[in-house]
Amino acid sequence: MKKIGIIGMMIGVMFSTFMIPVKADVTTPVNGAGLKLAESAKSVIMLEASTGKILYQRNADEKLAPASMTKMMSLLIIMESIEQGIIRLDEMVTVSENASSMGGSQILLETGEQMSVDDLIKGISIASANDAVVALAEKIAGSEAEFVNKMNERAKKLGLKNTHFKNPHGLDTADHYSSARDMGLIAKELVRHKKILDYSSIYEDYLRENTDRKIWLVNTNKLVRFYDGVDGLKTGYTEEAGYCLTSTAQRNGMRIITVVMGEPDSKTRNKETTELLDYAFANYKIQTLVKEQESIGKVKVLKGKDKYADLVPVEQATLLSKKVEKDKKTTYEVEMDYIEAPVKKGDVVGKMTLLADGKKIRDVNLTVKENIEKASFLELFWNHFKDIVSGHITI
Repeated sequence: MKKIGIIGMMIGVMFSTFMIPVKADVTTPVNGAGLKLAESAKSVIMLEASTGKILYQRNADEKLAPASMTKMMSLLIIMESIEQGIIRLDEMVTVSENASSMGGSQILLETGEQMSVDDLIKGISIASANDAVVALAEKIAGSEAEFVNKMNERAKKLGLKNTHFKNPHGLDTADHYSSARDMGLIAKELVRHKKILDYSSIYEDYLRENTDRKIWLVNTNKLVRFYDGVDGLKTGYTEEAGYCLTSTAQRNGMRIITVVMGEPDSKTRNKETTELLDYAFANYKIQTLVKEQESIGKVKVLKGKDKYADLVPVEQATLLSKKVEKDKKTTYEVEMDYIEAPVKKGDVVGKMTLLADGKKIRDVNLTVKENIEKASFLELFWNHFKDIVSGHITI
């Protein structure tokens, strides 16, 4: 990549690295030293969502049964399928015999029954319904087995090293496992799809409300109701897994994700998750340099119908610090190649490097705010002619 000129929104043309000074701190991940948190859990991890910084961990890579936390990967594929236009929220799904026969947590789907994608997601997110997740898995992939293949493919793309799925719901079966770290990474990716929090934050709701088969949904994650800021994400319990919980909470712009696995009971699971969240919010702060999809300027697009594109980060450019630490002078630099049309929103076209006192913190990928199509020969000729007339090009 090259450092090239970017047209700033307010500052004209720049032909050097794009830098804005701010204040923030750099923090070092805590690996459990000196802290005693979630002591009853077999495995635990806590991270800040936008930076991915680990604030606490213990036995985070141990392979364990994830129970219904498995459904976070299912929900990730479901949300991506909606965004890709594979399914729609208002689309009706016909329930198969396979889906209706699922044991464990369920919303009592019947073979041949039709339910909307929207209501099925409610069933998964609120009531942890196994029948609902299988119905959607079959709708998206054609079969439960093919959906599981998609889950494992997505796990590889996320770089998960201690995860293998055998089903979309999490009922105990051989060779179905994950780790606290991998569950945390799935959760980090899932909360980027903000729509999921509209479901996971609901404490109670109804399905089939105006029928004789009305069912009351109560969130299996009680912290949604009893802890300020919690809006997800997924509980789990089986005999093999014990009590598990991936929780997420947001306060003052900082989103924390916690994972506890193998807890002895639900009361301990909630108590220790609360302790983790209390520790994070008491000790850390987040500073946002650039919001997701906020333009940092314009860059020229070669051969495009539009000559310039707004440059935006694919996620928030944030800095995490301990509240007690002294601020350090922080900047960011933009580095990228020239862009040639066609280019789509989401395509990585460069990177933003965050620096504290000249030391690199991390990179944030950059994309364009809107799709830009390739221009025809006549459009290119006309744009070139206008540049000559306006004096931008001399001959």
